[in-house]
Amino acid sequence: MPGKKINVAVAGATGAVGNQMISCLEEADFPVQSIKLLASARSVGRKLRFKGDLFAVEELKENSFKGMDIALFSAGGGTSERYAPHAANDGCVVVDNSSAWRMDPDVPLVVPEVNPHAIAQYTKKGIIANPNCSTIQLVVALNPIHKKYGIQRVVVSTYQAVSGTGKKAIDELFDQTRALINFLNCENKVYPHRIAFNCLPHIDTFMPNGYTKEEIKMVNETRKILEDDTIGVTATTVRVPVFHSHSESVNVETKDPISAQEVRSLLENTPGIKVVDDPENNLYPLATEAAGQDLTLVGRIRDDDSIANGINMWIVADNIRKGAATNAVQIARVLADNYL
Repeated sequence: MPGKKINVAVAGATGAVGNQMISCLEEADFPVQSIKLLASARSVGRKLRFKGDLFAVEELKENSFKGMDIALFSAGGGTSERYAPHAANDGCVVVDNSSAWRMDPDVPLVVPEVNPHAIAQYTKKGIIANPNCSTIQLVVALNPIHKKYGIQRVVVSTYQAVSGTGKKAIDELFDQTRALINFLNCENKVYPHRIAFNCLPHIDTFMPNGYTKEEIKMVNETRKILEDDTIGVTATTVRVPVFHSHSESVNVETKDPISAQEVRSLLENTPGIKVVDDPENNLYPLATEAAGQDLTLVGRIRDDDSIANGINMWIVADNIRKGAATNAVQIARVLADNYL
């Protein structure tokens, strides 16, 4: 019901995404009645700011969610698997940012610009899953194309920022870069190889079929969100020495005839997307431009002359905001306005 005040908990509040969730709640002027910030025992007592006031972080426990309406989780899959059901049992709807619940058939996997109707399924388990960061920006751009032309196949290669791994990865890139430009030795702890001035075609663990879990996530999540298991999806995910924002090279083959000009016009009128596509003036989506905003940037839209109905695109978005925190807060807004 619009206008209702909501009691909100943030689990994993001291992490990069959890911290951004708090900021996004404030920026969105979310109707917060009360806020509870939760983290592991080592963060208890740390104070975080929300709307000008300081709130002490409390330890995440099984009974932390009594009296709460919505809990935004960004504390890892194992933590979510343990605590989300307890929150749901106490009547608190969980919006979870981990991969723990995404492919559960009883848990909706939601991008509000694409499938907000799926939120209604939250009643099955009291949990709504936030998709993988690289999947979110992909489906925001694919959805209008699929609706109008029918997507047959998608080939996506990602160029993912180190912030997707967390603060230690950001620090590692910074430290390695500083060491190398000063002709010093550098060490790698977060990644199996040096990330500075390098590209690692390895995100998450490798599966027996040669793909990584990140690549499989993109395949399965794209089909689930677009509600079409017939779409062929293949992915190669790469970690690059960029601090913020994921970039993607995307090739789309459609069932019906399609043109770059039509897609450009279609995306220009799609909520959540900003078309940046003026190559003559060197204007195209950049990681530095996407950082700090919630829009998905799309450019380099061009016909693929190698197939009958194909186009290529370059898609960029802030992986911590739209790829995680903002999407979760947008889900919570729809939930609060229409279901609670």
